[in-house]
Amino acid sequence: MAFPPPGGPAIVNVVERKHKDDVEQTISLSTSSSVPGQNFLKVQFLGGTGSNPGLGSTPYKMISEGAISREMAATIPGVRLARSATFVQNSYGPFGYASGQSRAGDTCIYAWQQIQAGRSAPVEQRNFSMVQVRLRLCDAHETERELLSTVYGYTIAGGFENAALNPYGAPRGADASLGRPGDPIYPDAGGYRSRGTPIGYEPRPVVVRPAIVRRQTTVQPPAAATVAAPQAVGPRVPLPDPQGSVPQTGVTTVPAPIPGRVQPRMTAPSGTVVPSPDCIGDAASNAACQR
Repeated sequence: MAFPPPGGPAIVNVVERKHKDDVEQTISLSTSSSVPGQNFLKVQFLGGTGSNPGLGSTPYKMISEGAISREMAATIPGVRLARSATFVQNSYGPFGYASGQSRAGDTCIYAWQQIQAGRSAPVEQRNFSMVQVRLRLCDAHETERELLSTVYGYTIAGGFENAALNPYGAPRGADASLGRPGDPIYPDAGGYRSRGTPIGYEPRPVVVRPAIVRRQTTVQPPAAATVAAPQAVGPRVPLPDPQGSVPQTGVTTVPAPIPGRVQPRMTAPSGTVVPSPDCIGDAASNAACQR
């Protein structure tokens, strides 16, 4: 008749007890704690018709300080719990809880809630049209706030067929601002004006494209190899003339350059006259060559 919130704690077992005018379920929940006892979610429907009328009805018990103290001592032994003085309520109305830690560091809470109809007079609803809820949770890893989220997230799946005995009260009506001029409703919280967003069409944002930088790589030509000119050693011997003539004494001839090779640069010694190629051989007797 009740379920813990999505994500746990997991349901281990369900024990149901039916009397003449009430139905009670104790839903055992998974427990990860060194504190003795079992976590549970207990739901009791007062005013419903049970299948065992011979067992009678469960007497109505008001929520009191003494009754809650006895329940906590029996379900969570050895842990000192402190009641919260803060007003809290979930989807079914106000509830109370107490929390504490064991010597081993486990966190425990005990919560209680009474869901009662609002149509009938208090005198007529003492033993029916009521739901009692108890929740016991102890965990070695969860905090008090995390355990308290179970009280806010549990769901009651049972109810009463008679509308006059509905313990949840009349359904809540629609918001008064629906359809009323002067109350704009935005798709998200906060509205547009408070966030500084103008109403209407906005200009299309300018798309800034990054400039493409191309880098040119300059390839340096390899440095030309430097060929060292060989040094002339001693005086050069003139080559014999093909026609058998011998050049003049003391005259040095320059041979023709050999293709594909680097010729050394020859420097004539000072005072030496180098004749023209036309003045070699028989042509040396010309008048032009005698100058």
